[in-house]
Amino acid sequence: MSERVIPLVDQRLQTLSARLPAQPIPTTGLLNDALGRPLRDLRISVTDRCNFRCNYCMPKEVFDKNYTYLPHSALLTFEEITRLTQVFIAHGVRKVRLTGGEPLLRKNLETLVEQLAALRTLNGQPLDLTLTTNGSLLKRKAATLKAAGLQRVTVSLDGLDDAVFRRMNDVDFPVADVLEGIAAAQSAGLGPIKVNMVVKRGTNDDQILPMARHFRGSGIVLRFIEYMDVGATNGWRMDEVLPSAEVIQRLQQEWPLVPLEPAAPGETAERWGYAGPDGRHDPSLGEVGVISSVTQAFCRDCNRARLSTEGRLYLCLFAHQGHDLRSLLRGGASDAELASAIGAIWQGRRDRYSELRAFLPPENSGQGRRRIEMSYIGG
Repeated sequence: MSERVIPLVDQRLQTLSARLPAQPIPTTGLLNDALGRPLRDLRISVTDRCNFRCNYCMPKEVFDKNYTYLPHSALLTFEEITRLTQVFIAHGVRKVRLTGGEPLLRKNLETLVEQLAALRTLNGQPLDLTLTTNGSLLKRKAATLKAAGLQRVTVSLDGLDDAVFRRMNDVDFPVADVLEGIAAAQSAGLGPIKVNMVVKRGTNDDQILPMARHFRGSGIVLRFIEYMDVGATNGWRMDEVLPSAEVIQRLQQEWPLVPLEPAAPGETAERWGYAGPDGRHDPSLGEVGVISSVTQAFCRDCNRARLSTEGRLYLCLFAHQGHDLRSLLRGGASDAELASAIGAIWQGRRDRYSELRAFLPPENSGQGRRRIEMSYIGG
């Protein structure tokens, strides 16, 4: 096995100015990028901090006690986030996901949830408002978040075996506490709940079947995510990727599965339903999903933008630089000017890293542009 090399590069320094275009860009809700993809989904990172140290996201070798996080003054306020979200809605956004880091570490997050829940899409409907969390604080916060207007949660959980889970989160956090958080979210009505498991070959792939057994028939959707080459600090290697096709094969050895149609345009997960005795999907048994950004790219349908915790707009999870909206926001730009800047950025978007991955020259620790870290921009 080759030695793990972790380049120490701070991607937060790599940014582009968000410029006002010569001609204003109207907010028609029909904004498309250069490849014809609409803007529908906005993922907002509310913090760059996390209380876990998963080695595929925030390895201790980099994110130690000496790591410098963004100062609070650099973070967008809740009012700034809400204002920007309203502008994104004017361009067609219908879904907002709060992420991190670990978003529940952001103090008084329910205040932001309440502000976002009050917004309406162009057709007058509430936003599809959801949140991704590691579940560590969910038990104590689920009811408050639901009362504030949060609709759903997605919980990251990489195994049911306590020893495996503690080893992966690398802070000795027990799996039982996350399961209690999921139960609290279910009781609060934050559903349908999704549970995401990042699968690393040789690390936690023995947890695929136990996880499926646990959540089958529970009303919770389990999704298996291929270990991705996000950022520069996780020591990613292709031989640690377990293709989603193999995940489905393992599941089918125990239960019959039938393919399901996508739930929405641009959905990242390929859906599979548990079949009943008649060979058709039995909704009472539920479903699983696989997210295959390494082996089966879905860039051509990607309708997601990402807003970092200090106001940088990223057009791809694998981006190496963002566009600084905070300077415009705090520099007195009007909503129309913010909309024009965002519109120009999206119209120029050509990102499709996953589709091109196999044709790109390999990056090494000394050269190349480093992609943004997942802990900074969220998954």
